[in-house]
Amino acid sequence: MSEQEQGQQQPAGEEAPKKEKKQLALNVVSNKAHKGFGAGTIDLSQVSCVMIDNGEAYIDVGAMHAKSKIERGIKFTPNKEDTPNGRLCYIVWVAVDRNETGSYYAGATACPMLIDTEAKRGWKILADHVNRLDYAIKRRYMLDELTADEKAALKGLLVSHNAEWWANSPEVLKEALA
Repeated sequence: MSEQEQGQQQPAGEEAPKKEKKQLALNVVSNKAHKGFGAGTIDLSQVSCVMIDNGEAYIDVGAMHAKSKIERGIKFTPNKEDTPNGRLCYIVWVAVDRNETGSYYAGATACPMLIDTEAKRGWKILADHVNRLDYAIKRRYMLDELTADEKAALKGLLVSHNAEWWANSPEVLKEALA
């Protein structure tokens, strides 16, 4: 044995200490402030996913990982032509923040997708969904694509979920959903 190997050898009966390797992970549910390894990860703890399907708006936390009720079992493609019989659905990323008056809906962005449940095919542009999630986190509102009925459904959900948050929300959001 070389001197180096002898220095690393453990006495009989003792196990070598295991080194902990830091994992790079997306911080989804923590509210801790990071200062070291992993600093700059996106904090998604204040973001919710609202699905709008057939004029109904509902919260579906599975959408955060592309596993919402309507996305399960669907093979997605970036080519719209591959889903000719798809129905138009939306994921709306909603960010919540807090100021001196209380919590409020701080950002909301809608992302379209087509779903053909029978053919188990769908269309969405993942990069667009990621960008719009980022826009919601950055306190932007992008809801122009929604029809009047879809806006009414979203507004109804937000108000019924927490009327105080709706009351504290900026006029920009209220006008966008009027």
